[in-house]
Amino acid sequence: MKGYIVMNNYQICTKCIMDTTDPDITFDSNGVCNHCHVYDTKVALFGYKKDISDKKLADLVSKIKDESKNKEYDCILGISGGVDSAYMAYLTNQLGLRVLAVHVDAGWNSEVAVQNIQKMCQKLKIDLHTIVIDWPTMKEIQRAYMFSGLPNLDVPQDHVFLAAMYQYAKRYKIKYMLNGSNLATEGILPKTWGYTSVDFKSIKGVYKKCGRGKSIKKYPHFNIVQYYIYQRKVKRINLLNYVPYSKKEAIDVLSKEYDWNYYGGKHFESRFTKFFQSYYLPQKFGYDKKRAHLSSLIVGGELNRPDALSQMEDDSIYTINEMIQDRDYILKKLEITLEDWDTIMKQDAKTEDDYPSNKAIINIMVKVKRILKKLR
Repeated sequence: MKGYIVMNNYQICTKCIMDTTDPDITFDSNGVCNHCHVYDTKVALFGYKKDISDKKLADLVSKIKDESKNKEYDCILGISGGVDSAYMAYLTNQLGLRVLAVHVDAGWNSEVAVQNIQKMCQKLKIDLHTIVIDWPTMKEIQRAYMFSGLPNLDVPQDHVFLAAMYQYAKRYKIKYMLNGSNLATEGILPKTWGYTSVDFKSIKGVYKKCGRGKSIKKYPHFNIVQYYIYQRKVKRINLLNYVPYSKKEAIDVLSKEYDWNYYGGKHFESRFTKFFQSYYLPQKFGYDKKRAHLSSLIVGGELNRPDALSQMEDDSIYTINEMIQDRDYILKKLEITLEDWDTIMKQDAKTEDDYPSNKAIINIMVKVKRILKKLR
């Protein structure tokens, strides 16, 4: 970004708590990072604005209902048991939308997540379809990623989640998919900390190099062409950006009205994600995604900076003993020995460029999409 300089020595933002563990971070003359400035731009374009956003949401809901009046459902919602998707389910009820909730079980659900899903759907009288991914197949792909040296070990789960959602949207002829992405809790996340999960060529490339050669035909997926076709047929809506979304207030509402239970951290509803974000990434790559999650809450006005810094030092929510227990559970489930794990943690870090991918095509398509958007 023009006017910014990259600092070689350690530096931390004076506004949020993002630091030079993001190799691409830059700071202005006041020590404010590029993530904060990009966030401000995003909020100006997509953030909640009283009356304006309320009107847009009312118009959108009216359009969705009108276009779906002869169908069984107005929209589809992926539900994980986490706060964002649970609160979206609550909102759909408030808005009078007929929603099909889809939960994808890829083998790593925590008990609290399963209970949260059941409570929400039962009390809201939402139809729930649970898709259980073939574990032998899921295990092989997840195992390959463990040996890949890549940072984003959630790619196999994230891809299959979206693939299953698109398949159900097609089956029920649903045109609108509610997406949990939002500025309030995800406004900051460095691109260098992970690669997109929509690139099945990349997943196949990782499996070919690091997998055991078993069949993965039962893995739900889409190729890059199918993905862009799906995007044209199914509109993904970031519902939480249309409302004054507060994580604290959402947790309070869900807990009081639906006996929903918080699980301790962002994406901690998945036992695997909880471990890989909290242990694997900091130990192997030197960064902690909690820093980005807390920074998002800071710039969104939900958390002050001193409290965020204190939370970075607080290991009581997920202790080292609990991490080791989860590590042993995950390794056993994936048929990985402790010796293999030691090799995994010591091997050179890799990026998506070390494997076959559609990265160049995706970048071109993104640019074309932006150009077309400006021309409309």
